[in-house]
Amino acid sequence: MRHARLLARDDDDDVNCGSGGGDRRYTGLRIASIFIILATSLFGALFPVLAKRTKWLSARIPTRVFDTAKYFGSGVIIATSLIHLLDPAIDELSSPCLAEGWQDYPYALGICLISIFMIFIVELVAFRWGTAMLAKMGLAHDAHGHGLASHAAHGPETDRATQALARKQQASDNSITREKTGDVESQHSIDHAHDQPQYPHTHSDVEKHHGHHSHHAEALGDSASAQIIGVAVLEFGVLLHSVLIGLTLAVNDEFKVLFIVIIFHQMFEGLGVGSRLAYLRLPQKYNYVPILGGLLFGITTPIGIAVGLGVRQTYNPDSTTASIVSGILDSFSSGILLYTGLVELMAHEFLFNSDMLNGSNGKLAYAICCMVLGAGLMALLGKWA
Repeated sequence: MRHARLLARDDDDDVNCGSGGGDRRYTGLRIASIFIILATSLFGALFPVLAKRTKWLSARIPTRVFDTAKYFGSGVIIATSLIHLLDPAIDELSSPCLAEGWQDYPYALGICLISIFMIFIVELVAFRWGTAMLAKMGLAHDAHGHGLASHAAHGPETDRATQALARKQQASDNSITREKTGDVESQHSIDHAHDQPQYPHTHSDVEKHHGHHSHHAEALGDSASAQIIGVAVLEFGVLLHSVLIGLTLAVNDEFKVLFIVIIFHQMFEGLGVGSRLAYLRLPQKYNYVPILGGLLFGITTPIGIAVGLGVRQTYNPDSTTASIVSGILDSFSSGILLYTGLVELMAHEFLFNSDMLNGSNGKLAYAICCMVLGAGLMALLGKWA
């Protein structure tokens, strides 16, 4: 019965369920789009990274530009998850070409929900394991980023002034503790506490009382592995989306409009990913990771276009198989980006960020406006792509 139903749908003029392949016009322009989108994607993803690392560019580009790109990128990622991934996934998994069982439940929303909880559980287990390992070494983990720690997905949350204040508080607390135990040295330390910031006398004192090293606290959020895992989760969701975009562009019959929209789409999304990569704090041996992340983002959509051009004689994005595969991948990616955007970026950038909580109202308003602008522009692009 299902086979007969699909054959009937193939003969329907209004619904194409797999016959005829993709659109075959504008072959030259579609080939050129590989290189044009490669350039715009690489620019968006690598410019923040290179500008942050290059002394000449870093000295000439105000810090406000980097902050703007960071907040703008957060909005882009959130809008991408809902408008550019979840909405198409709902359409794909409710396609009239699919069996009736697909119409009985909102599978796209269910897969998105599963994806959110999967990422949450994986991150929770990783952080609990990492915290236990740090505890054995006498170090502490500040899960909310209120202390000296940063968060894996989005870089430092505390500035130097906050870190200096935390170190000064550690010294003061340590001195008061010694005073209560009758240590004569502690009184001398208190008398000089206001003259200059100072560290506690020994590393062991700090580790016992605070769980931090005196020079620079080392926490799970600051570790190279945690930062790499955090940005890898973000990249995974974005890369799946980028490949599907490339496939669609290669075979879609509304190529010209879609091509223009995707140029801006990839550049904005690249800025979102690149601004996060630029703020990673990694040891020297891992300095290649942000560059590698930017390159991966830049090449995925062109690869998708090239693959789509190679199979467009037979590949139809409206076919049963294509709808199921792209719908599941879009749903899964939307959950990843939604969790990353709301929890890793928005919550930790604003609610758990001491700079933002204690900063001026103008700074807070500017950051929110940048994020809303990124989300708004990306949502507007969803009208065409």
